[in-house]
Amino acid sequence: MYSFLCLYLYLHLFCLVLLCCQQPGRHCKGESVLNCLTWHKDAYQVILNGVKGGPKEKRLAAQFIPKFFSSFPELADAAINAQLDLCEDDDVSIRRQAIKELPRFATGENILKVADILTQLLQTDDTAEFNQVNVSLISIFKIDAKGTLGGLFSQILQGEDVVRERAIKFLSTKLKTLPEDVMTKEVEEYVFAETKKVLEDVTGEEFVLLMRLVSGLRVLQTVSGRQQLVELVVEQAFLEQALNPADLDTVDRLLQCTRQALPLFSKNVHSTRFVTYFCEHVLPNLSTLTTPVAELDIQLEVLKLLAEMSPFCGDMEKLETNLNMLFTKLLEYMPLPPEEVENGEQLASEEPKLQFSYVECLLFSFHQLGKKLPDFLIDKVDAERLKDFKIRLQYFARGLQVYIRQLRVALQGKTGEALKTDENKIKVVALKITNNINVLIKDLFHNPPSFKSAVTLSWKPVQKAEAAAVVLKRPSAEDANSGASLKKQVAPQPRRDARQIYNPPSGKYSASLGNFNYEQRGGFRGGRGRGFGTRGNRSRGRIY
Repeated sequence: MYSFLCLYLYLHLFCLVLLCCQQPGRHCKGESVLNCLTWHKDAYQVILNGVKGGPKEKRLAAQFIPKFFSSFPELADAAINAQLDLCEDDDVSIRRQAIKELPRFATGENILKVADILTQLLQTDDTAEFNQVNVSLISIFKIDAKGTLGGLFSQILQGEDVVRERAIKFLSTKLKTLPEDVMTKEVEEYVFAETKKVLEDVTGEEFVLLMRLVSGLRVLQTVSGRQQLVELVVEQAFLEQALNPADLDTVDRLLQCTRQALPLFSKNVHSTRFVTYFCEHVLPNLSTLTTPVAELDIQLEVLKLLAEMSPFCGDMEKLETNLNMLFTKLLEYMPLPPEEVENGEQLASEEPKLQFSYVECLLFSFHQLGKKLPDFLIDKVDAERLKDFKIRLQYFARGLQVYIRQLRVALQGKTGEALKTDENKIKVVALKITNNINVLIKDLFHNPPSFKSAVTLSWKPVQKAEAAAVVLKRPSAEDANSGASLKKQVAPQPRRDARQIYNPPSGKYSASLGNFNYEQRGGFRGGRGRGFGTRGNRSRGRIY
């Protein structure tokens, strides 16, 4: 065993001799060449043995092993293994030093091995060490991006669960920061190909991260690229299978996949398969859907997703059938007016509940698909049913006007900070919902029904000018007095969730309206497997 002083002097002499041999005109000749190389090799072996010494020897070894690594290819395996021993040292400062120097080994065929090692080292719980691993991985990306990805994906497919999880998070957050000269077209195509392999066996959280990764690839920012991404999501969503509304995993998977697909849809990348599936399999089972998320109103969640997808629906094989399903479901949420008693008055307890949020979603979806079959209400719905629908529309529209007038009065003159209070935020969202429904109902009252109006769904961002116009519209004198003069109010809707149901009892508003964030909430239950099944247990320990 070499002491620190002995090793230090040996290293100093080694460097001087090596430098001397490399100077012009000072090369070893004849028999001295073999002697010189032998001495250098023996000296380098002394450095390798330093990993068995104390902390000071190990720190010296961590610096000098990679420094002279390229000079001794015959000792390459021994050198890498010695550095790995330092990467697993009990002293975290020695580990960080060894990890910092690992990229020096990333040459030629060694790049894949170094990337594999660094990926495994992501499992550390020490923050400084973890950050150093990230820095080292980024540095070898700039040496050989494809080789580095090979090591990362190897561990994602075969490594321990904690390594897999952190490797996926690394890719989803770091790749987008790399410059184009590193993330070339060839490299991005390799990422996409390897990601498709990983997607055969993922959890819900992994699926979201991987879709975020591939969605950001420049090579996929084309119509054909987006279509490929939609195909990936369709495969994961199991749209070829019937929906079991009581299966938590199945429902959760469908919602996750739909959320990932939504940003990909456009006028050229259609949502037809998802919209068709929702109409044929989800809407008929809407009332029996289940979810593992306690605070989520699953019915409203589904209707919102359908509404957001409907503008991008292409040609649909069973358009009339699916429109009829939407129409039927819309009728369920648009009540008939209460029957009058003999004196012409109505009992307050019999006042129907107007569920504005549900109606906004269904009416918007019906309006979007109705554009494709504009004579549906005229030729495809029998006269009695159409008459019933118009009665419901008229009753809903009357209740709607009550709330619109009250909300405009309540918000009149309020700007800036005044609109940022919780109560006024609720009123602004409520006004968006009711205005949207009002516009769409007016379209349907046209003869023949019109499908030309355009509205922005209440939970989607709108232009400031549009928002100001909604809030600041001057109420009429009738509006100003409506709060005091109106005696009949629509009965309150029992709270079903903590967000978008707007049904204010006696002029009061739900304090939780609009605050629930429903996007990307956790993973699929039950682990992995194709379609988020179960992945097997993985071997533990060092597998460098």
